[in-house]
Amino acid sequence: MLQVRELSVEVGGRTTLVEGSFSLRAGDKVGLVGRNGAGKTTLLKVLAGEMPAAGGFISRPKAFGYLNQEPRSVGHGDQISALSHVLSGRGLDVLASRLEKLHIAVADNPDERNIRRLANAQDEFERLDGYAAEAEVRRLCAGLGLKADRLEMMIDSLSGGERRRVELAKILFAGSDTLVLDEPTNHLDVDAKEWLFGFLRSYKGGLLVVSHDIGLLDKSITRVLHLDEGELIEYKGTYTQYVKARALDEQRRAKIAAHQDSEIKRLSTLADKMRGQTAARARQAKSLDTRVARMESTRVTEARKAKSMRVRLPDPPHSGATVLEADQLAKAFGRNTVFEDITFSVGRGERVLVMGLNGAGKSTLLKVLIGQLEADLGAHSTGHGVSVGYYAQEHETIVRGRTLLDHLREYATDLTDQERRNLLGMFGLPGEMAFQDAATLSGGEKTKLVLAMLTAGLHNVLLLDEPTNNLDPPSRTAVGAALRGWKGAMILVSHDPEFVAELKPQRVLLMPEGTLDYWSDDYLDLVAMA
Repeated sequence: MLQVRELSVEVGGRTTLVEGSFSLRAGDKVGLVGRNGAGKTTLLKVLAGEMPAAGGFISRPKAFGYLNQEPRSVGHGDQISALSHVLSGRGLDVLASRLEKLHIAVADNPDERNIRRLANAQDEFERLDGYAAEAEVRRLCAGLGLKADRLEMMIDSLSGGERRRVELAKILFAGSDTLVLDEPTNHLDVDAKEWLFGFLRSYKGGLLVVSHDIGLLDKSITRVLHLDEGELIEYKGTYTQYVKARALDEQRRAKIAAHQDSEIKRLSTLADKMRGQTAARARQAKSLDTRVARMESTRVTEARKAKSMRVRLPDPPHSGATVLEADQLAKAFGRNTVFEDITFSVGRGERVLVMGLNGAGKSTLLKVLIGQLEADLGAHSTGHGVSVGYYAQEHETIVRGRTLLDHLREYATDLTDQERRNLLGMFGLPGEMAFQDAATLSGGEKTKLVLAMLTAGLHNVLLLDEPTNNLDPPSRTAVGAALRGWKGAMILVSHDPEFVAELKPQRVLLMPEGTLDYWSDDYLDLVAMA
């Protein structure tokens, strides 16, 4: 069981939780909700032991599974196979290697000691269901939409979405008593989401999940923890039931706050009138001051209203008629050919959607076009007056140890610091966060920072790789509206049908084949599956 008592959390000098308490027992399914920046991701990191708490007590079970919001390096230069990494969730990769070495040792020297060591290792392997483990791993990965051949590949050869699925599979395979999952449906297609919903519904342990996927919250949870302004409030029921209860709670708190404000003002005014009169009146005034102070200390604050985000992108600089050309591009990692013979061009102001299943090379293509990776064959070039901005789905452009303001200074050299802070504010990153280490931001806040950097860069071509991942619904709507009205060219990778529909691409590039087609709304049904 996960127990949390009077927990306080700080990040970048901000207090995001003050003395919050809750427990998570076997069978509990709890959703942690709150606006971008409320501190959900930081709270999960503290619960997982990846960040220190500012105060309080945490007791976590030994078998504890934690899914970080962003794919992480697994060590060893990521030069292990995806299958081995998932098996390591139960330590079976190390145990299988030990068994192999012991078999060789027994063959070379079948003494009593080696035979006993081999027998003990075999007993342990059987106890952990080692002989059935690979089949179980393959079933898990198939459910999450990871093809069988991808399991044989090295981790560093997989796309960000595939690494995310492998990490999730490892956590599910480990058989934890408690699961703490941060945005588990990122990069999952419709079928994989449905499979995950079913898995979590039947999961016997305790579940704490952060997700902007309403389907997950409605289908898989029975309790909601609402985090905002340092306060953790618990609601019973699904996400839909929570929304209704929260609205009623906000109305109730608003009425109580208004009544308290009125009473404090009335008593304070009355006390002021009594001062300077008789000694008895002065004592009464002092008594009223005490009542006011007590009411102030227990005052109910009105629930914070969700701020609407309004993003305005500057008009792009003028460019030539053709902004980008690719000719017979090919890319492979070792023996794995990701794509080949990719040829297309993008005109000024044109929007091209890159579609394909996970591992089809969508992100790799964008990295080749931006120059992060070198093509093995072919060439690409930009047109006259072109300035390219790149949004990386894994936020590679954010540098640990540098503040939000430092990042903007690099991209917006002609702005004052106050103008840069205003730009951060437009993306829902208030001024007090300007000097915070950007690496400590949540996934949604990192998304907003990178979009602010792109805005400051005055580009006329944007390469966008899953730009709506981790954004809460209001922020996603605001970003979609801003990009819809922008007049520059875009090459877009997204599995968000509503976002794609808003941007209205003119053409579709199907990967890994490299087939070009004109956009049709018929493709919307395939977007979420890609």
